[in-house]
Amino acid sequence: MLPLADWGPPMGEVKFYLVEGRMLLNSDRNPTWWKFRKYVRALKEDHALEKVLSELGSNHKVKRHHIIVERIVEVSPEEIEDRRIRMLAEVKRWVRT
Repeated sequence: MLPLADWGPPMGEVKFYLVEGRMLLNSDRNPTWWKFRKYVRALKEDHALEKVLSELGSNHKVKRHHIIVERIVEVSPEEIEDRRIRMLAEVKRWVRT
């Protein structure tokens, strides 16, 4: 196993983003637009967008062209409403077993 210093270039600081928008559910029979708000951890805004598109498509079977992202905002850990994401913000280090 490689020492921690030899794993590659250092990564940037992980930030927290709030992604808001709308998604079209039941596009064939009864089309309905639903609003969504998701907090995600990412290095860049593009990564946050990709994470949200991936999760919505996987969990709700929504095509990417049926998802409209209205805004992506970087938020501080104190502003996060999702308890699970807030707990991740408080983690000082990861322990690898």
